[in-house]
Amino acid sequence: MSDPALGLMMLALIVVVIMLGFPTAFTLMGLGIVFGFIAYFKSGQAFADNLVFDLMVQRTYGAMTNDVLISIPLFVLMGYVMERGALVDKMFYSIQLAFRNVPASLAVATLVVCTFWGIASGLVGAVVVLMGVIAFNPMLRAGYDVRLASGVITAGGTLGILIPPSVMIIVFAAVAGLSVVKLYAAAMFPGFFLSLLYLAYIVGWALINPKVAPKLPEEQTRVPVPDWIRAFQSHYGSNMAVGLVKAAVSPGRARGLTVDGKPMGYGTVLLHLFYALVPLIMTAGTFALIWWYVVVHQQKKTLAIPSGVEELGGGLQELGDPAAAAEPAAAAGPPEGFYLWFGILAALAALWMLRSYRKMGAEKFEVVKLLTTSIAPLGTLTVVVLVVILFGITTATESAAVGAAGAFLLALQAGTLDWKRTKEAVFLTAKTTSMVCWLFVGSALFSGVFAILGGQALLEKWVLALDLTPLQFMILSQAIIFILGWPLEWTEIIVIFVPIFLPMLKHFNIDPILWGTLVFVNLQAAFLSPPVAMSAFYLKGVAPSHVTINQIFAGMMPYMLIVILCMVIMYLWPGMTLWLPEFLYGN
Repeated sequence: MSDPALGLMMLALIVVVIMLGFPTAFTLMGLGIVFGFIAYFKSGQAFADNLVFDLMVQRTYGAMTNDVLISIPLFVLMGYVMERGALVDKMFYSIQLAFRNVPASLAVATLVVCTFWGIASGLVGAVVVLMGVIAFNPMLRAGYDVRLASGVITAGGTLGILIPPSVMIIVFAAVAGLSVVKLYAAAMFPGFFLSLLYLAYIVGWALINPKVAPKLPEEQTRVPVPDWIRAFQSHYGSNMAVGLVKAAVSPGRARGLTVDGKPMGYGTVLLHLFYALVPLIMTAGTFALIWWYVVVHQQKKTLAIPSGVEELGGGLQELGDPAAAAEPAAAAGPPEGFYLWFGILAALAALWMLRSYRKMGAEKFEVVKLLTTSIAPLGTLTVVVLVVILFGITTATESAAVGAAGAFLLALQAGTLDWKRTKEAVFLTAKTTSMVCWLFVGSALFSGVFAILGGQALLEKWVLALDLTPLQFMILSQAIIFILGWPLEWTEIIVIFVPIFLPMLKHFNIDPILWGTLVFVNLQAAFLSPPVAMSAFYLKGVAPSHVTINQIFAGMMPYMLIVILCMVIMYLWPGMTLWLPEFLYGN
């Protein structure tokens, strides 16, 4: 048998052996050593002198010294600390009240929490199990269709591997040799867009068939308003925002009230005024950050004169030189249409804020307070972790360290993290990290032997002989990955099959960032596609006994079609993927 044929046999065997249930990492190493021994075999050579053992040492050392992988244990630790710290219960309750008037409000709240919690933790299994415990039974008791309830949890729980910070993106970056921060920036908009498509499907289904998501009874949608707020309104008026401003100026009548068994001091007034102003502060802060980065920061970069220009031979350019005129013009100022769109969005946000504060009664204020106390700390930590990565303030590893430390502080502040839960989080982090590192060692050895046998060259030759257009190659590669997602998990697909396609992208002139982001979205289906739909089995483990695995599978299937729709839109509109990394880091 020729060497290329051995390579193809090696590739086929890995799929069969993994489907039989053998550990992926050690299967990769075992097949790599066996086939590598055959590839390097020389008659009369001692067993220990076979070069495959040198190759294994080199590949292992390469995986151990890969700087990109350092951030994995820190991001995983961040997720497990938050999951073990039980920080999500109050968040789900407050978001449920915020969306109480939306069709399928429990399902919408579940999706929002899954999206937000997925960003914070990046752990699919933890998010699905946690939301299965918190949200599945309330939806079933409310009369929700089992397919709707199971689908929103399983599909929403997988968003954690797509929206940064994501361990899957780090693994892909290490395999492909691409920038983690560029991949993070590329996956940002598609991740939220896919979540928006899920939301549109849920609300649309509930509007078309209200029986799948009955309206909740009034006692479950009523916002509990403390007695002190009613008394406060009798002194300062029904509008809580205006009343708190008045109380901050003239706190005399407020001092006679009691909040949580304690007299309402001036500090309490200012604290509740801050709660009321959080929406305004967040909106204004977001627009200010955008303005600073696009207008102020970018112009500073443009006007900055690099040191050592003369030493590098830059010299002076002749007046009227086209190159001298074109370069500053292309770099100066914000993108075309920025001021127009910024003004339109700022005006719409101002009108929305004005409308919201005009109607801020007791219930709305209490919802804002609940959202602030449950979401703001975790939201602030997540935003800080993402912003410092995307703006280049820190590396991915440094931001992961910030996130892990912040997760510990939040859990300690909430009083939900004891010594037992801390040990569990650290143990699970070590277990997950070890699995990923062994996968890298195994995949590096496997891919090296596969290339030595000529399997990679044979596949490339076959694909090029098909004379495909870039679109046809894109469809072929993504279709293969989609089909592989049925029997395999995302780890096997990225470390085994993605390296086969990567060298071909240059021939078809396909941006690896765009192709990789399409793979991230595509791999959402790996968690939703039977028979190895891990999200379904995670949910089945915490679901009531009367809920069957087939019902959960039926609830997940529509979301696979939504994943395909998202990929089509991403290809037709590549700017959704490529605009942010190109704007932040250049072409």
